[in-house]
Amino acid sequence: MRFLRIFSVLGKIWIVFSSFLFLPVPFSIYYEENTHFVFIFTGIGISLLGLLLSLFCGRSEEISVKEGLVIVSFGWISISFFGTIPFLVTGCIPSLTDAFFESVSGFTTTGASILKNIEVLPKSVLLWRDLIQWLGGMGVIGIAVAIFPLIGVGGFQLFKAEAPGPTKDKISPRISQTAKLLWGTYILFTLVEIVLIMFGGLSLFDAMCIAFGTMATGGYAPYNQSLGAFNSPYIHYVVIIFMFIASTNFNLHFLALSGKPASYLRSTEFRFFCAIICMATVAIMTIRVLDGKSLDESLFRHSLFQVVSIVSTTGFVTDDYEVWPFNAQAILLVLMFIGGCSGSTGGAIKNVRICVMLKFLIAHIKKFFRPHAIFPVRIDKKVVDESIVSGIIAFILLYLLLFILGVFILTFQDVNIDTAIGAVSATLGNVGPGIGNVGPSENYSHLPSFSKWVLSFLMLTGRLELYTVLVLLVPEFWKD
Repeated sequence: MRFLRIFSVLGKIWIVFSSFLFLPVPFSIYYEENTHFVFIFTGIGISLLGLLLSLFCGRSEEISVKEGLVIVSFGWISISFFGTIPFLVTGCIPSLTDAFFESVSGFTTTGASILKNIEVLPKSVLLWRDLIQWLGGMGVIGIAVAIFPLIGVGGFQLFKAEAPGPTKDKISPRISQTAKLLWGTYILFTLVEIVLIMFGGLSLFDAMCIAFGTMATGGYAPYNQSLGAFNSPYIHYVVIIFMFIASTNFNLHFLALSGKPASYLRSTEFRFFCAIICMATVAIMTIRVLDGKSLDESLFRHSLFQVVSIVSTTGFVTDDYEVWPFNAQAILLVLMFIGGCSGSTGGAIKNVRICVMLKFLIAHIKKFFRPHAIFPVRIDKKVVDESIVSGIIAFILLYLLLFILGVFILTFQDVNIDTAIGAVSATLGNVGPGIGNVGPSENYSHLPSFSKWVLSFLMLTGRLELYTVLVLLVPEFWKD
């Protein structure tokens, strides 16, 4: 393990990250909040620290798989700590535990919050809170990969380790060009959503915060009631559309923008994802109608919004789903485990893994009455290699094991069982609001400090696809 090389690359990542600390400055000046010095000095300090590491740790060269995993894991941990500085120095979140939880939740696009009264915070701090989740959506390291060829670092291992899905296909022979194209698509959709939201009568500040939270599938909003603060069907439908876009594979978006819109329909995962949303929405609407709700546009909108918000792991809310019937809440809990598509900004297990698992189980059932037949698992009309299938099954089992372990740890901290289930499923899946005492109308501030650190670990582990973080805990990993 060449640690000087690792530190050198980390330094370059910090330089890239520090540049975003200057974005809230104009808002601080415009709203006369006097927080701009915090962002300016923090940005300068981190950039200087990164520059020193880059200069004194030698020239960056090609990195190995192990080094890539270490860089990505420690890169995310370090920028999460850096992200706490504006919260701490401005006094908005005086506790390091709470500030780190809020920062990790933002960068991992979880959207779980410890803040009780969001609206009293300076707008520049709220923008920073939404900006860090937007950066985490496509990945801060992904930006660095896009420019690494200019400074001598091969970024394939970093890109692969940070990819939010089982695979992230290259849409260009050069990995840096792939990162640029994906980030370009991400930025384009963000700008379009900002404009559409402003057409709905919202300010630039509100539009930016909502768009950052939507495209990152993060769910941070600048209001205590989340998007329930806007009694506007137009805003709700715009956000539904972009939550769906953000939780769809960005490779498909790029192909569609390149003149190949049929790529969506050819994708097995995309069709499966659409079916999940339709079935869940119809089921929840039916349950709520049987519970006495009127079948009208409002019922459809709020039901569809919460389904898309939860399955995309965004976590925005327009209605308090904890007052819905238990069966409807159970459907939302299942959606927390399914999550978005591979190659999207959504979290959780991912639809392609669920799809492969179901096809695998169906194939084994068929084996009972046709033992000599071969039933290959196919995705997009291509046979999935058995090693990939076994890897996906192992991932799902490991995900469920982490869920059970997390629930056990929280209940050991005297957290009641329904809150523990809601908190762990929502943080491991990067969803945000859960059930119990961490539901849509509450937050995570009341949890014990140790539980917050455990949930922070789960957020990072879930965002980096489990193995990137967990492999660092294996002693053999550190042996040459």
